[in-house]
Amino acid sequence: MRALVVFFVFSCVAGHAASQTVDPDIKALVDQVSEKRIEATLRKLETFGNRNVHTNDASETAGIGAARRWIFSELKSYSPRLQVRFDTHKVKKQGRIQNDIELVNVVAVLPGTTEKERQIIVSGHYDTLAIGARNEDAPPSNEASRREYANFTQPSPGVTDDGSGTAAVMELARVMSTHEFRKTVVFIAFAGEEMGLIGSALYAESARKQNDQIEAVLNNDIIGSEVSGNGFRDNGSIRVFSEDPNDSPSRQLARYIREAGNRYFPALRVDMIFRADRFGRGGDHTPFNQQQFAAVRFTTPAENFANQHTATDTFANTSVPYTTRVAKLNMAAAVSLALAPKAPVTENVIQQGERKGQVSPMITRGKSRYDAVLKWKNDQPEPDLAGYVVVERSTQAPDWEQETFVGDVLTYTFENVSIDDRVFGVKAVDKNGHESLVSPYIFKVRVMKKIETW
Repeated sequence: MRALVVFFVFSCVAGHAASQTVDPDIKALVDQVSEKRIEATLRKLETFGNRNVHTNDASETAGIGAARRWIFSELKSYSPRLQVRFDTHKVKKQGRIQNDIELVNVVAVLPGTTEKERQIIVSGHYDTLAIGARNEDAPPSNEASRREYANFTQPSPGVTDDGSGTAAVMELARVMSTHEFRKTVVFIAFAGEEMGLIGSALYAESARKQNDQIEAVLNNDIIGSEVSGNGFRDNGSIRVFSEDPNDSPSRQLARYIREAGNRYFPALRVDMIFRADRFGRGGDHTPFNQQQFAAVRFTTPAENFANQHTATDTFANTSVPYTTRVAKLNMAAAVSLALAPKAPVTENVIQQGERKGQVSPMITRGKSRYDAVLKWKNDQPEPDLAGYVVVERSTQAPDWEQETFVGDVLTYTFENVSIDDRVFGVKAVDKNGHESLVSPYIFKVRVMKKIETW
């Protein structure tokens, strides 16, 4: 990406500086997301019929094998810089998997330039599921079969669930693959989501074993519906689910997405939903959460349960304009993250004494005991680093309320500010105005020692 000229605008808010930066190239990439391309992808995915992992793998026109080969060839056609591969796993019969199968994720890697070890993942799932009536004849021991009967022969086009997410991933890959970014961006169409998040679980487990530095996972699942089954209509907002606690890495990612959306695509409101997912349900971000990666889920507020996992989840029942809007929001967040410097460190690992190995936040009350003294670390700072922004909010506020640009320093003091009543964090910002994720100062409850009695 060419060198950018970006202006910092600082306005004083209650004695603190609030930064507002706009990168014209990020806005240009958001604008390049094509509704026509997304429509073509959705129509094509529908033609494969049932894309369940048990369908015919050899057919060139129908089933999951034909779908993944088409997705692979499309991704390959976008740019020679995009490294496309099949991520293949042999999965034994278990749960919803009715026989031993070969499960294949489609992965496209856009290598970064100066920080290629750091990864941003954009994902959706391309497999589908058709569910019939509850199987009352199943034995009590087989609770999965009693809950639902998976029909692998009836049509299951899955255009909204989750052709919409797959189309968004492919469109971001097409647009972004013609540009360069500081960090590596990985585009993934997962398989086996409908079978129990199998494909994403295997990928996330492997990433943890390899010590991959995954900074963020943007998972898109059911982003193609703007009218729910009860007639509720909403095409102006998107739900972004993030796991507790309130200052988890995933929650910081959700806040980052909201800010990126406000800057580059304010036409779509981001509703941060403060829970890991919808009640009793999961998605391909979940295994990444379980492996301690920051991961969130994009999902429409207007799900149509009558269409999900049925033959009526068709192109006719999917909104191309809404899918495109969510893809534009993904673009704003993914590019912002890919261009940003790494986040500073706000925790110390204690190396000596009986507390060795414990983590403590680098925030104190200072010598006066009435100040907020913040420290942070940043090993090997980027050459284009401009400095740091301290953010804060009340303990009841859902999002950061104030910002202070403190310069290229590693400590800052707010005089006469109680660290008990405010939540603080810090983010890095480069000379082009790209901001990292926030590293918060997290209060952790001490574990009480066992009390000896007699």
